[in-house]
Amino acid sequence: MTPWGIWAAAETERIRGAGRWRAPRDLDGMGPVHVLDDGRSVVTFAANDYLGLTRHPEVIAAAHRALDRWGAGAGAARLIVGSRPVHAELEAALADWKGTEAAVLFPTGFAANLGVLTTVGGPGTLICSDELNHASIIDGTRLARARVAVYPHRDLEALDRLLTDAREDRVVVVSDTVFSMDGDVADLEALVALCARHRALLVLDEAHAVLGPDLPATDAEVLRVGTLSKTLGSLGGFVAGSRRFCDLIVNLARPYIFTTASTPADAAAALAALAVLRGPEGDRRLARLRSLVDAVRPGHPSPIIPVLCGSEARALEAAEALLERGMLVPAIRPPTVAPGTSRLRVTLSADHDAGQVRALLDALAELGLTP
Repeated sequence: MTPWGIWAAAETERIRGAGRWRAPRDLDGMGPVHVLDDGRSVVTFAANDYLGLTRHPEVIAAAHRALDRWGAGAGAARLIVGSRPVHAELEAALADWKGTEAAVLFPTGFAANLGVLTTVGGPGTLICSDELNHASIIDGTRLARARVAVYPHRDLEALDRLLTDAREDRVVVVSDTVFSMDGDVADLEALVALCARHRALLVLDEAHAVLGPDLPATDAEVLRVGTLSKTLGSLGGFVAGSRRFCDLIVNLARPYIFTTASTPADAAAALAALAVLRGPEGDRRLARLRSLVDAVRPGHPSPIIPVLCGSEARALEAAEALLERGMLVPAIRPPTVAPGTSRLRVTLSADHDAGQVRALLDALAELGLTP
């Protein structure tokens, strides 16, 4: 066996020995109900299609029209020959939605964070990052050629000390607005005030912020990173901000420059979904999602509701017990979360009905778990 074969075998054994080997699961269907490869029908409480727009007829129709007009792929990066009119239309609509001068599309939200952070995080820069930020932010800070300081989760006093003591002329603060594993939210009022006072650039990842929090008015320089794959039910990422920053990102962000553009169908689907979201139907879907969240955990700020189990074994047992009852809620374990905090991560969608949510609550109660 080659040295690489030995390494691969050892790594496989290490992960399997820790009980953390994973593999994807095929699901057939749309919306909350799917069929597993063994033929069982299950209700999923694990997707991020928060408003159920993935299967909205207007969204699907827009994607079909884009396929007929432009084909399956863009064929190249945006700065070569990959840009289509729908990309610019979507960027303009996203900027209008976020109240900014401009927006820049990326093929994924992960790529958007990499592109933004490596653009602004060069030498002579300090990046201050919340310890529970998403993996894409963590990787973006690692790839940036800046000094990185990680502050305790939502601890703005610690962040204030970092900003006060910074020796760099340029400082970036980066935070999720809704944190992906706990579903809790950043204190945006205090965060933007702190960045304005210290003249720090604030980068906010709003991927999961379907129910808020909303960005308050501020004098701080803010870049708003988002995804098309959650609230808008498509695929892709974007950053919205001032024209000067967006133009710099187009010219400096390697994930933008060297990646084939988003497919026209994905862009068209997201554009149609945004139109639905900003109309009366969007208001109804948001209100429905809010009511379902309140049915599970009243007042919780997001559709991400962690059900803490503690040990990995307990989380896996609970996930399997729910699956036997026809509900798919995967266990979240280290290294995704800290040891001792394994959990079920329940995510709700406006496409769920009250009966499905009630069945989930009853099943959790039978297992001795409280959402």
